[in-house]
Amino acid sequence: MLKGKPFVKWAGGKRSIIDKLIKLVPEDFNTYYEPFIGGGAMLFELQPKKAVINDYNKELINVYECIKDENKFSNMCSELNKHEMNHSEEYYYQIRNLDKDKKKFNRLIDYKRAARTIYLNKACFNGLYRVNSKNEFNVPYGKKNKVNTYDGSNLGIIHCLLNLFDIKILSTDFEEAVKDAKKGDFIYFDPPYDSDTSAFNSYTENGFDKEEQRRLAKVFKEMDKRGCYVMLSNYNTVLIKELYKDYNFNYITAQRNIGAKAKDRKIVEEVIITNYNKDED
Repeated sequence: MLKGKPFVKWAGGKRSIIDKLIKLVPEDFNTYYEPFIGGGAMLFELQPKKAVINDYNKELINVYECIKDENKFSNMCSELNKHEMNHSEEYYYQIRNLDKDKKKFNRLIDYKRAARTIYLNKACFNGLYRVNSKNEFNVPYGKKNKVNTYDGSNLGIIHCLLNLFDIKILSTDFEEAVKDAKKGDFIYFDPPYDSDTSAFNSYTENGFDKEEQRRLAKVFKEMDKRGCYVMLSNYNTVLIKELYKDYNFNYITAQRNIGAKAKDRKIVEEVIITNYNKDED
């Protein structure tokens, strides 16, 4: 089966380092869990027969659900075609501001919300996804005269993946997403990253601070005790080194191009932490 690729540009996306990640994946596992699915690079590469994918960002998960459903998928693509035809700076802000009227926005049919999410991702500044405390998308216009919102062949591959295999789609807290994980399952945590300076973590209105990093480490350790294979990506910060000091650290470099400022788009050191040694699988 052909492999899909991320349909949105997402902060911390793994497309550019997927070959390094795959080398660290266990040889055999049962159900695959990804509580922070984001753009889905790992899911599309692994193509697991059984999986539970999740993201707290409900607008993103709505896109996955619409791609899975045949009718919603078709309608979403039709909406995206309209967005491409009408694209302009004025139109971008018109679509962006839809979530300011919460009652009206919440009544918007799901495939139109999904098309909005993809369009804003493709048309906004640097593909950044950011919301304010009111959960309103607030990234400025990307100054593109034309946008290509989707690759029909790629979305078709993803549609097939989500339907041919047993893939459960959730939008809940990461701890809730892995509550049913059992011995022999493989969990990949790819949370908003920690930072020793300032952190961008506004993918949801609640953010993801250092207390959330500590709670995630606690869940990591609980999954370890259950006998799950657990892998986690993050920056190599003081906090992360302390939280996971008893586990295996693998160091890689990655190009990060999604920061709001040019100085933030650079080569960075990331860590891939596992509770197993690949050679021992």
